[in-house]
Amino acid sequence: MEVVREQEFVNQYHYDARNLEWEKENGTPETNFEVTFQLVNKDTENTVTSIVSVLQFTIVRDEFVINGVISQMVHIQDRIVNEPSEFSQEEVEGLAAPLLDMVQRLTYEVTEIALDRPGMNLEFNS
Repeated sequence: MEVVREQEFVNQYHYDARNLEWEKENGTPETNFEVTFQLVNKDTENTVTSIVSVLQFTIVRDEFVINGVISQMVHIQDRIVNEPSEFSQEEVEGLAAPLLDMVQRLTYEVTEIALDRPGMNLEFNS
């Protein structure tokens, strides 16, 4: 699948120090990732489909919780996509990879500043 990507866009990124007392009363957050795709345009004449890849995430670690939304416009060349269900798991992972990279970069920088020590590296497994 040949894709032309536009710049990633950070719609929302939020860092919270863990508040264990609050969590006792309100519940502990859970790590969660959800990738969705929004169809923007199907150019049948040029055989290009434009979509927005959207990653919504919550990551829970011992000292902090981060959550947010990161998106990216992607133009899929030589293919018309009618429904996101047409993407294979490998294609979904490829479309989401730059979004996960952005979460890693942001988290490293923010935790380095917030915790006053080397930043936290996130590891994502397929």
